[in-house]
Amino acid sequence: RRSALCLETQHFPDSPNQSQFPTTVLRPGETYRHTCAYEFGVEGIQES
Repeated sequence: RRSALCLETQHFPDSPNQSQFPTTVLRPGETYRHTCAYEFGVEGIQES
C-alpha cells in the first residue's frame, strides 16, 4: 500500500581499513564541506 525511498549520503564504508579509499578523518583546523544534489524525473506519465 505504501512505498518509501531513503537516500543517505555517507563516506566510503570501511575507509579507515582500505588504503585505496579517500580518508574520512578530519584533523584539527581542517574544514569539511560537501554538497550533494539529487535530481529526479518521471517518464511515461500522461497528464489527464
